[in-house]
Amino acid sequence: MSAKPDPSIPVALTIAGSDSGGGAGIQADLRTFAFHKVHGTSALTCVTAQNTQGVTRVDALLPEAVTAQIVAVVGDIGVQAVKTGMLLNREIIAAVVQQAEELALPNLVVDPVMVSRTGAQLIDDAAIALLCSDLLPQARLITPNRYEAQILSGQEIYTLDDMQRAAERILQKYTPGAVLVKGGGMLGELRGVDVFAAGDRLEVLQTQTVETADTHGTGCTLSAAIAANLALGRELFPAVQHAKEYVTQALQHALRIGHGQGPVGHFYPLLG
Repeated sequence: MSAKPDPSIPVALTIAGSDSGGGAGIQADLRTFAFHKVHGTSALTCVTAQNTQGVTRVDALLPEAVTAQIVAVVGDIGVQAVKTGMLLNREIIAAVVQQAEELALPNLVVDPVMVSRTGAQLIDDAAIALLCSDLLPQARLITPNRYEAQILSGQEIYTLDDMQRAAERILQKYTPGAVLVKGGGMLGELRGVDVFAAGDRLEVLQTQTVETADTHGTGCTLSAAIAANLALGRELFPAVQHAKEYVTQALQHALRIGHGQGPVGHFYPLLG
């Protein structure tokens, strides 16, 4: 007879792509969960061939394979929080939407991976439309970068006021629980300044600016850290604050590996 599971062990699920270079995606998410002493589970959406210099190949998993992974984890282990990253195409997004509805996935943090921090579109228009119409309304929090927030809000973003208006518009348009507009792609003194909006609450979050070229995986890491903190039982805004502090520390210990943009140092206490 098997022992009963321990309900005190927090569990988080990441639904995202694999980064063979280990800096972002599933690899970054699982490292982040582990740092927070949260058991990490995963559902792969795609496999990439990439390193610090870029992505050379992307292979999507079948939507049925994505569904099977989610069902296997939630049906047996259970989860306290879920984050999504690269969902890649319309079919995979539809599969995730269906499972989010049927399984009532808790504390859903959606990193709407549509556009890179440099402004390059990563998924097609049909996938973006489905993500916006069917997945974002189910999220407890969405974490768009500057360019994603521009798409979601329908406005250009250059100033802090723009970021705040965009966050409010995204809330009104998609009615998720909350929005965190990330400022990593902003210029000057706004780089790294984030805006949190939930209901009537509007907060500006700013931590120390870290001067480093090695920032690969920051978006994945932030959303994973928020999910981990939610799995630990924290309220949403404190979870965001703790996550942002974690990313700042990880940036301060970024790894100078490869010949391009290195990743953040997820296990910074071990790095000296």
